[in-house]
Amino acid sequence: MKKVILSLLTLAVFTASKPKPTWIYLFDGKSTAALRGYRMKTFPTDAWKVEEGALVTQTGVPNIDLVTKESFKDFELAFQWKVSEAGNSGVFYYMKEDAASQAGNGNSPNWLDNFEMQILDDINFNDKEPKRSAGSLYDLITPTNKKLRPVGTYNDARLIVNKNHVEHWLNGEKVVTYEIGSKDLQELIRNSKFSSNPKFATSTDGLLMFQHHGQKVWLRDIKIRRL
Repeated sequence: MKKVILSLLTLAVFTASKPKPTWIYLFDGKSTAALRGYRMKTFPTDAWKVEEGALVTQTGVPNIDLVTKESFKDFELAFQWKVSEAGNSGVFYYMKEDAASQAGNGNSPNWLDNFEMQILDDINFNDKEPKRSAGSLYDLITPTNKKLRPVGTYNDARLIVNKNHVEHWLNGEKVVTYEIGSKDLQELIRNSKFSSNPKFATSTDGLLMFQHHGQKVWLRDIKIRRL
């Protein structure tokens, strides 16, 4: 009995002393050192600018998506976003830089290959499909319990990916949850626009990517911690 009690006490002490994951800022309102352009070594200063503590896409120039310099497997990402009227963007994970940028606009084609947490003006964007609305797992899972703030107002978002369990959070509400590799998710993929792409969602580690879709989007307070 004494050995059991000692073992439980040892476990309790170890658990209590285990350090919590540390938040790392990808963007703190000033420095862009943790980010670069897709297939670039530098930050794309023509396509994105720091304005009043936010990363802001620029219009009238070629679109360039942002990627993290580091790869992340199990993580929690927290950030704030807002869009202009009819604005469209997204956050991707487990992203690789295998494909060349799309001709004519500079975008990565990785939206065809990777899971995306959608960023969108649901009211004014021309595509009204719920499974492609703000907070969705793009083209696969419609968000529920969503409380989207008005256009031009910042929304609080979290993306959690931990041992194949994924959660999308928007303004304090969990709006999407799924298991990578599950039968349910595979069935959704088979019935989606990604069904003809054998590469879709096959990567198990990689970069995060923030999409420049040609409209105005503001991102701020972007931080991440490994799980």
